[in-house]
Amino acid sequence: MYSYIIGTVKEVISNAIILENNGIGYFINTPNPFAFEENVEYKVYVYQQIKEDEHSLFGFKTREEKELFLKLIDVKGLGPKMALPIIATGSISGISDAINRENILYLKKFPKIGEKLAKQIILDLKGKLDIIVDDEMVKDTSEELREALVGLGYKDKEIKNVILKIDKSLSIEEQVKEALKLFLSR
Repeated sequence: MYSYIIGTVKEVISNAIILENNGIGYFINTPNPFAFEENVEYKVYVYQQIKEDEHSLFGFKTREEKELFLKLIDVKGLGPKMALPIIATGSISGISDAINRENILYLKKFPKIGEKLAKQIILDLKGKLDIIVDDEMVKDTSEELREALVGLGYKDKEIKNVILKIDKSLSIEEQVKEALKLFLSR
């Protein structure tokens, strides 16, 4: 099993990239191939799917995208070809939030995801995507807010989930109030 491949993107196609590494061109299905530039070296996190009649590589720019993809393909009835458009059109935090809040309408906006499959995604993944939310998303908010919430007795894991939902343009006092409202609504 591959974890990642470092190579130069030689070609960008509508649903994939050709990544050259040591003279071999790997055809890698990606959620958004146009996020890659030709003739630029990338570290592409890959998942290899082996079937009886097909070997496929699926690639991602970040480890978090790959982790979300792996969680999605574990859902009954959801394969790699259905998981790619979800990652392509949704943000990691948005998808995680929709699943944790049981937002079926958000999940149904993705291609080939009906109500039954949206409910299955929620059933299988609710509460399991918190680890995927990238620490970088939390760092862009004020450290002051995090410290205030820690001071009030909340744990880092709880804080990460709430901080992502708070409007950063608010004053620190208003951000704390919004965070407390979110904690109470759980």
